[in-house]
Amino acid sequence: MTPRTLEDWTLAAQSVTPRTNILINGEWREALTGERFDTVNPATGETITTVASGQADDINDAVVSARAAFEDGRWSGLAPRDRGQALIRLAQLIDTHGEELQLLETLDVGKPVRYSRRVDVAQAVSTYEWYGEAADKLYDEIAPTAPNALGLIRREPVGVVGAVTPWNFPLMINSWKLAPALMAGNSVVLKPAEQAPLSALRVAELALEAGIPPGVLNVVPGYGETAGRSLGLHPHVDAVTFTGSTEVGKLFLEYSARSNMKRVSAETGGKTPNIIFADAPDLDFAIGAVGFSIFWNTGEMCIAGSRLLVQRDVYDRVTEGVAALTGSWQPGNPLDPATKAGPIVDATQLDRVTRYIESGIDQGARLIAGGNTTLTDTGGYFVEPTVFADVDNAMEIAQDEIFGPVLSIIPFDDDADALRIANDTRYGLSAAIWTSNLARAHTMSAALKAGTVWVNNFDTSGITAPFGGYKESGFGGKDKSLHALDKYTNLKTTWINLGRGGV
Repeated sequence: MTPRTLEDWTLAAQSVTPRTNILINGEWREALTGERFDTVNPATGETITTVASGQADDINDAVVSARAAFEDGRWSGLAPRDRGQALIRLAQLIDTHGEELQLLETLDVGKPVRYSRRVDVAQAVSTYEWYGEAADKLYDEIAPTAPNALGLIRREPVGVVGAVTPWNFPLMINSWKLAPALMAGNSVVLKPAEQAPLSALRVAELALEAGIPPGVLNVVPGYGETAGRSLGLHPHVDAVTFTGSTEVGKLFLEYSARSNMKRVSAETGGKTPNIIFADAPDLDFAIGAVGFSIFWNTGEMCIAGSRLLVQRDVYDRVTEGVAALTGSWQPGNPLDPATKAGPIVDATQLDRVTRYIESGIDQGARLIAGGNTTLTDTGGYFVEPTVFADVDNAMEIAQDEIFGPVLSIIPFDDDADALRIANDTRYGLSAAIWTSNLARAHTMSAALKAGTVWVNNFDTSGITAPFGGYKESGFGGKDKSLHALDKYTNLKTTWINLGRGGV
């Protein structure tokens, strides 16, 4: 029976047994050095378990395994429908083991249990299912030519894909990488974030049960500066897909240049402008959505609406309303079904968030809610939802990605002023506009330098729409939708002369 109360979930969590070793060629093994690292429950500060810490030699073994699996065709040589059916079976197994994965995600990253199933597990299920169903629905192309030639354009898998993924949505973002890469026929080496390896290891085990052959999906937990770097530099990795910080994304470009010029695609953060005009169709609804945009998932989202731009005519009303919202977003025990916001992922990230709060105060922003750590007696890493008003867009809290529940409210006068402020950032992942003016919605969304623009909503999308940013928010291709296949495939042209006499 599904747990219902905090006591039920606490008891269920005690029965979870995480996988903690490296998975290469379908076999569990220790790191070759024998090294392990702690993965910590951020709600308590206590170690959940120790996990094998992969190094360069482990990455090399995983790449060799993936290369062998790709070259012998055990996966790449299957009919697309057969690959698709395996992905659908994986989706079904993730759903069947949903409660276990839900708990692993909650324990590992502090995600409230009320969301870890219906968001994270559900998104992973739908992603593997969607790409599985699409596997045999794609057609190659014939180029328009003169009658004496035939131009065939085929989409082929790149080969071995390295995936380096973050800790904020492990199940979901891993599925965004793995599902299209596997659908296309590639073999994969996954390096999950060291803060969140547990669900990735379990899904890889379920992938074997679903019929994805050994060696096709290998998982090497470890640190970015060792395992991640080795994956980026490996000469037999054909492509790397990365989600994380802009600074590390740039490192992967460097690794590519220093090795085999492997393809690199990266989604690297954001500083979303959430723009409320005085003519918003439902101002109270827009104010409520602000809470979701920045306090949900404890603000640990690349699309977090961390810059709230408000037209001066409604500035005081919106500012007061947002400050009042923080009471319903106070953090708590993530195993409690009533909890909407959990802890920050680890002590390092908590220090980062609190430093930015101090910076906002020092630089003259007006603190109107929160600003403190909380629940310190738990041993966990909790911080209050924090709101700054009267923020200048040049301040650090308005320019840097904080990755925590810290909101900067910035006033603006008119459309041109809003657009200037919104685009005055090195990021360009997403933006939102609240207005009743259809012309404004079109002109503003066209002028915003962002990969996704929401109008009168926030973060309502689906697997059918591509996700990725402009500027320093990303490069090299999109996640989600069929456009994701561009990262994991090569286009091959075969030009056949049909005329007499050859060339």
